[in-house]
Amino acid sequence: MALGGVALTGILWYRFIEGWSWLDATYMAVITLATVGFAEIQPLGPRGRLFTTIFILMGVIVIAYIVNVFTEALAQGYLRASFQFRQQRKLMNSLSQHYILCGFGRTGRQVAAEFSAEGIAFIVVDSDEASIEDAQHLGYLAVLGDATQDQVLLNVGIGRAACLVAALPSDAENLYTVLSAKTLAPEIRTIARASTEEAVQKLQRGGADVVVSPYITGGKRMAAAALRPQVVDFLDGILTGADRTVYVEEFLLSPDNCPWIGQTLGQAELRSRSGALILAIRRQEGSLITGPTAQTDLRPGDLVIGMGTSAELRRLSQLLSPLHRPDPRP
Repeated sequence: MALGGVALTGILWYRFIEGWSWLDATYMAVITLATVGFAEIQPLGPRGRLFTTIFILMGVIVIAYIVNVFTEALAQGYLRASFQFRQQRKLMNSLSQHYILCGFGRTGRQVAAEFSAEGIAFIVVDSDEASIEDAQHLGYLAVLGDATQDQVLLNVGIGRAACLVAALPSDAENLYTVLSAKTLAPEIRTIARASTEEAVQKLQRGGADVVVSPYITGGKRMAAAALRPQVVDFLDGILTGADRTVYVEEFLLSPDNCPWIGQTLGQAELRSRSGALILAIRRQEGSLITGPTAQTDLRPGDLVIGMGTSAELRRLSQLLSPLHRPDPRP
């Protein structure tokens, strides 16, 4: 802008003060700023030469400043950082039904690793610059900011997200994050970390859908591993890790696109059609049916939990939530 202003000043001077044509005035301004040493287009009087001298000095100062700033920007990586920021912002704006992971500490890192193994789109939010650098080094989409602030959550697309995981170091921060998330997006699913039993109750009252205490959960799992080691190994094998062959997935039945609502499992023939095993069904009011039989009916709002290979679960997903609703009648 400064260089353009200086050039425009020179063009206007030569055009209106010296009375030259627009072409001659522009040419004179350009060769003067470029300091190429060509002769004057037309003879200049003392006033014109004084202006040209000042014009040259102004141009040299502005150009030197531009070169200095550009060199400094290259040296400090500002251009690369700006490009990465624009790319990151474009990617964040394109995400939908993604997961927001608040906190990249010991718990957050494990959550991120599981999300990555599942191929889930997620954004890491943390106020610690070193943690953000670690997340970016691992290839995660990460944003530096305070997750308890509404604007930070809006920047990472809280309104389009499917779930928020609050894994910040303190219970108070997790509570504030859950409250902010539920205020901005009441339908979003929130999962929070708690350090104490009292914090579990407060987070639940604050609107968290699921509250996990690493100490309580860790103690229960250690006891289960001691008492039922094979069961724990089996469950770990189907719930976590990137090298699994059997998966467990959940499917929410909606009357808008599920053609089997109102029928029994026997009538729907989900097992024979997909190959996946239906482990349980959670009713909309909260009751859980484990090991459903062929006489168990499917209702709107049911959460169907199935187990099988990735191909079997894809077929089950197509049966329960098809893109085009088929006629359920044989």
